[in-house]
Amino acid sequence: MNTKLNPSYPTHPDAENPRARGDAITGDRYWSKGFADREWESMWKRIWHVGGRTSQLQEPGDFIVHDFRHESILLVRQKDDSIRAFFNVCMHRGNQLVTVEEGGVTDAFTCPYHSWKYGLDGKLESVQDPEDFPQGNPCGKLQLKELPCDTWGGFIFWSFDPDVKPLLEYLDPIPTLLGNRDLEQHTRVVWRTLRVNTNWKFASDNFNESYHIPSVHPQFMPMIDDHYSTTIFEMYPNGHNRMIEKLQPSSRSPVKDEVQPLWADVLKAWDIDPDDFQGRAQQARLALQEARRKLGPERGYDYFEKFTDCELTDQVHHTCFPNLTLTGTPEGLHVFRTEPDAEDPNWSTFDYWYLVPKIRGASEVATLYGMRPYEEAEHETDNFAEYEAALEQGDFLSQDLSLAETQQRGLRSMAFTDCYLSGQETRVRRFHEVLNDYLEGRR
Repeated sequence: MNTKLNPSYPTHPDAENPRARGDAITGDRYWSKGFADREWESMWKRIWHVGGRTSQLQEPGDFIVHDFRHESILLVRQKDDSIRAFFNVCMHRGNQLVTVEEGGVTDAFTCPYHSWKYGLDGKLESVQDPEDFPQGNPCGKLQLKELPCDTWGGFIFWSFDPDVKPLLEYLDPIPTLLGNRDLEQHTRVVWRTLRVNTNWKFASDNFNESYHIPSVHPQFMPMIDDHYSTTIFEMYPNGHNRMIEKLQPSSRSPVKDEVQPLWADVLKAWDIDPDDFQGRAQQARLALQEARRKLGPERGYDYFEKFTDCELTDQVHHTCFPNLTLTGTPEGLHVFRTEPDAEDPNWSTFDYWYLVPKIRGASEVATLYGMRPYEEAEHETDNFAEYEAALEQGDFLSQDLSLAETQQRGLRSMAFTDCYLSGQETRVRRFHEVLNDYLEGRR
């Protein structure tokens, strides 16, 4: 282990062994409009939301529109290089100022209805017929309603709550756990949004456990150890979690000691002879760490220097309450975000972003969708049914989301009254208990 770096194990001092109170997880949490309304009032209005990447806002006047349920939020790069968030609503008669997803302006936003003009700072600068207002010219009196806004790791966060706790305090300890990655410098090479017939909480449940991997993702067993005995499960006071899976053949596999083709390909890519580890395939993980430490710099992986040995191999899943998952691998960061439908709790949007650090000398990078150039990706949007139908063979997203839709239907059954969870799924129940704490005013 490189002692100059923060070790991966033992883990963060605030980590707790998975434990839970035992709150029931009932089906109505996933389909009840009344429950969704409680989430809106007591939880969604009080947390920090991810609105985009700072790389989308290069110049003053560049903006992003982030729609969340029935609200629309305008994120704007200011002339002093800061980023501010406003409700995307004209203070005249409520028309939305901007209807495109993102773009750039010179120095103002003009309402298309009556031409009220607002500066980048949200101040009302000019109106039509200012002398005709009995209460006086609205300029100097009105401005766009502003929201808290902050950044971390190249992500732009905003909140409905004017008294929300500071962002780094809210995220703690996630920034520390991801501190060896220069996320501000990562490039989003995949940016996809899918509309899915399931409640938003499916992804939070799914990424808080690895119990489903052997059944749903059997293709990973030759190189990802999903067994609970070798997986680290952590929970933190703010409601965030971490799960660490070793890059090695699954300990539950009957052929875990044999080097299967997928694992062999990974080893050969770093000049390791797979035959040297036949009969002891899991031990190749340490050899892979050594090879990446030694060969990484000459192959352009300069960022490996900051990684711990474990970060050179393992998959580290950070589930940030309530709806954001950041999965770090040696190659990059997989970002998953779910958001509720504006009206129907049986629907949600599922976002998948893939962020990668720069590899010196490389012009493209491997992704779930083949090789992609090292440049900010265009936004791809689909209904999940269309996305799934277009695939020649299933990927891990389609595997997860197809189960999400069938589970959503099952959760409507009167037969379902609570989950019967294994120990390794404790973080699923803990997620719902944190949600309950928000709903009951305990957070």
